[in-house]
This record gives sequence, structure tokens and C-alpha cells, in this order.
Amino acid sequence: MTTFDYDLFVIGGGSGGVRAARIASGEHGAKVAMAEEFRMGGTCVIRGCVPKKLMVFAAGHGAAIDDAAAYGWQVEKGRFDWSKFRAMMDAELNRLESIYTRNAEAAGVTIYHQRATVADPHTVRLADGREVTARHILIATGGTPFVPDAYADTGAMTSNEIFLMDQMPGSMLVIGGGFIACEMAGIMQGLGAQVTLMYRGAQILRGFDDDLQEHVAAALVSQGLNLEVNTDLTKLERLEDGRFRATCTQGRVREYDSVLFATGRRANTDGLGLAEAGVTLGKGGEVVVDAYSQTNIPSIFAVGDVTDRIQLTPVAIREGHAFADTVFGGTPVKPDHTMVASAVFTRPEAGTVGLTEEQASAEGPVEIYMASFNPMQSSFIKAESKALMKLVVCAETRRVKGCHIVAPGAGELIQLAGVALKMGATKDDFDATTAVHPTMSEELVLLRKPTRSVAKTG
Repeated sequence: MTTFDYDLFVIGGGSGGVRAARIASGEHGAKVAMAEEFRMGGTCVIRGCVPKKLMVFAAGHGAAIDDAAAYGWQVEKGRFDWSKFRAMMDAELNRLESIYTRNAEAAGVTIYHQRATVADPHTVRLADGREVTARHILIATGGTPFVPDAYADTGAMTSNEIFLMDQMPGSMLVIGGGFIACEMAGIMQGLGAQVTLMYRGAQILRGFDDDLQEHVAAALVSQGLNLEVNTDLTKLERLEDGRFRATCTQGRVREYDSVLFATGRRANTDGLGLAEAGVTLGKGGEVVVDAYSQTNIPSIFAVGDVTDRIQLTPVAIREGHAFADTVFGGTPVKPDHTMVASAVFTRPEAGTVGLTEEQASAEGPVEIYMASFNPMQSSFIKAESKALMKLVVCAETRRVKGCHIVAPGAGELIQLAGVALKMGATKDDFDATTAVHPTMSEELVLLRKPTRSVAKTG
């Protein structure tokens, strides 16, 4: 019988990898090691969800000060102090990183704070030259943003670097139209920068529900953001003073203090030795896996963004947990990728779960229940901050197939709606639920008449 140094070796110390390691070791008694070449916590804790949400909170306070004045408070609004905020944010990330490390070690996981690559289906090579063997190898290296090759040497930022800025820019060009681009553009606008969001497509947030897209776009514009769709960058120059000169497809030439590319992410598989070990990779370098996160090489598995399934931290955690239960717990578990709720932290936030109107109508006839209104909190002070509540309902079964919300706190609201939709709630269930008044969310149970009916389009 072959003897291995470890039962499991995890490459990548992010949310998915840490969960898999902790469950395999702490709950199932496996001998587990992990390697992380940068910082424990991965994209979410160090370069994504957590610092971004802290910036969302910071950006929201500027508008809150204005609202407070409109409500009668005597307030004086100053400038945002980036250096103070960044110091606090760095301290918080350090705290969270240490928690990730302590929790993994407390579960019995050995951590190698260095890069690791795959030498063969059962061998991992560490950066210091050592090689260790493992019965199973889990790839959990996540994804990374990138600057397109044509502009790679200009000094433009990605979402990784924005948290490391030395100072707040006065103006910023954000390239992209996905949720990261929209969030970062809204954050920087809220913190006081003049922001242009440039996207080559017809509307931002491609893949989200059409009404949600339009609602978020209108909100960003109403806050002073310069939104340019059907527009792309054709030239980007770094000037002697460190600023940028950008030329777009419309022929406009403008200068900005900083430029941020949010044009997509790719799997972190370069140089990992996966292809050499025989692992099948997709066109974008993502690791191809089956329903149990297993690659074509039986001893090698992968979870999280590196597999390019659903790029969300809670999904990676579910995948990591399911992997550990399947391989070490004796209980085969497939991670469930249906009815996954998510949020876009613009201002106001957008929350979505289930199918878009377009996706649902491709499966059969649907009824759309929708309300767009100015909530009491903003209408009282004559502020324009419209909310959107939308339900996509199967016309035949009455099951609610999608829920889409744009409103303050939509991320919190959609989590609760996600429970109902996951359980298979029907429109009649929503109708039978008593409203909580006065709230924005009561509209979800007060939508009695369909806004429109849509025949099957597929």
C-alpha cells in the first residue's frame, strides 16, 4: 500500500480551500496540508468582498450626510480622508487573515506560506524545492483580474490594486460593465472622485435582468457618474505627470488621474503544472471538473473561482465543504448551484436570485409583477432614489422563478427572498404573506396584478 505524506494537500488559502481543509482535517480526521503564496483569506478577504464592502460603507456615508442635512440635522461635510480609512482597512484585513490562519491550524492543518505547484497526480512541489506527496490534491487558487495586453504597461489598476492606493484620485476612468466595474465606479464616485464608466456593450450588468440593469444604470447616472455604453477604449497613454490620456471609439480624448480595468477575471492556473500532470483545462485556463469537483485525474480536485462555475465566495465554500464530505466523510455530496442569490453593491444595491425574465420566458410563459417607486425615506426629502421590486412567475405553475430588487439593503433582502424561492414558493404564497408596513420590501407581497405577461420565447 502506497504511503503518502498527507491525505490531502490544498493549493490556495482562500475561502474554498480553507473550508475544505478544515472539514477534511477537523471533522473527518484527514492529515491535511495547505500552501498559500500570498495571504491567507484569498480574494474575498484580502482583495475582494471584505475591503470592497468596507469601501461601500465609507462611500455611503457621504450621501447619508447630505440626507441628514435634508432631514434637519446641522452638519458640516468635509472631504473623505483616504489615508485614515486605508489604515483602518489594512488593520481589519490583517485581523481577518490571522483568524483564517488560526482556524485552519486549530483544525490540524499544516500551512506552508509559499507557492506550491503540481509535480504529478500525487506530488506537490514547494517553492523552497521540497516535494511532498498526497493521496488527493485540491486546487483552490481562485481567479485574478487583469489588464488587457495592449494596456498592460501603462500602470492602470485592477480591482486588486485599488485597495492599495496611496491617495484618492480626483478623477477615474473605469473600463468594464460587470458587477465589479459598477461597484468600483459607484464607490469612487461616492468617495468624491469624478468617475467615467466606459463599457463596450449596450448596457451594464450583462446577464442580469434587463429591468435591474436599466434601474442600476439610471441610479449611477443620477449620482453624477458619467456612463458611456457602446464605447470602448482605443488608446491609453501615461503622461509625464502620472495622469492618463484616454481615447475612445467615439473619438473623445480625455485625461484622468487613474484608470481601473474591470474587464473580467481569469483562473489562476498559470505555471501550476496542471496541464503537465494531465489535468484538462478550459479555454480560459479554468480547471474542468465534474459535479463532485473532480478533474479527469482521479486524485486531483478543484473548487472555487479556478473552476469558473459561479464566482462567489459562498459558492466556493459550499464546494469545498462538499468535496471534503465526499472524499473524506464517506458521504457523496454535489454542491448545489441552483437558486444562488447574489448582490451588486452599487448605491442603491441590487439583489437577484433565480432566473431573469429572459431566461424564464425561454422555458415557458411567465407573468411579470413589478413596482418602481421612490421609498418614503427619500421621497420625504424630495430625493430621487427609486427602488425596484420584481417577481418573475411561471404562468402555468405560479412558482416564482426569479426575484430582482434594487433598493437600499437589497443584499439583505435578497437573502431572505432566496430562502423562499429555494423552497419553491409560489406567487400565491407571496400573496398570502402579510406585509410589514411601512417598508420597501412589503411591495413583494402586495404585487397583485401582473405588469405584463410574456409568452414562451424559447
